[in-house]
Amino acid sequence: MVLLRRGAAFLLFLGSFTACGQANRIADRNSIGWFVYEGDHTLGKRWTLHTEYQWRRTEFLTKPQQQLARLGAAYQLLPRLSVATGYTNLITRPYGDYPTADTGVPFPEHRSYQDVQLSDTLGRTTLAHRLRLEQRWQGQLAEGQGRAVQSWQYQNRIRYQLSAVLPLRGPRLNAREWYLTGFDEVFLSFGRNVSKVFNQNRIAGGLGYQVQDNFRLELLYLNQITQHAEDEPVSGRPVFEFNHGFRLGISYDLTLAK
Repeated sequence: MVLLRRGAAFLLFLGSFTACGQANRIADRNSIGWFVYEGDHTLGKRWTLHTEYQWRRTEFLTKPQQQLARLGAAYQLLPRLSVATGYTNLITRPYGDYPTADTGVPFPEHRSYQDVQLSDTLGRTTLAHRLRLEQRWQGQLAEGQGRAVQSWQYQNRIRYQLSAVLPLRGPRLNAREWYLTGFDEVFLSFGRNVSKVFNQNRIAGGLGYQVQDNFRLELLYLNQITQHAEDEPVSGRPVFEFNHGFRLGISYDLTLAK
């Protein structure tokens, strides 16, 4: 536990230090709105099926940003420790003043991932530490050839997220109860095709409502800092996105097998 906390603090510090330490950078500011569905469906005593879909918008919801679909499976090793693996499909559309792709059309990305998650408590607050490894295949499009992928660029990424839930009424979160929630997640890239280690940081906080034991709603303020993999071609300066907006989440869990 002590080693995990020290490693988590180091990752968060490194991500924040790298994000704030860049001089002479280009700032690309965007307003965002993310709509998120998540479901963890029981398959047995220890197995869970994870389903997720995210619809991400920008410019006060008037323009598309990204669409994400994720499917995975988790196994409960110990009461507080679980591992997971799965697949993610991401479609990114050009947005902002400095889009990551100049083709003018959406480009795809395929990912596989592996998770380790540890739950913890601090008084009435429930904490969750999640360490995720991702293998990313990003589609490279040729300009003027539509959505045809000419090659796939492979990258690795590590993510650490610390999330918290604080019930507003009793010591434990029950149905028909409001709660405070938030998270911070840092993303670091590594490997042969990576020129920028810091990828992004997301911090969010807001209010949730536990409708039923298996159904909850959350509305969070979301702040995202993202560094582009490539510098701006004319000036050669690094490009950072400073995106802020909201994250509306719906979580609904089913029992598919006892």
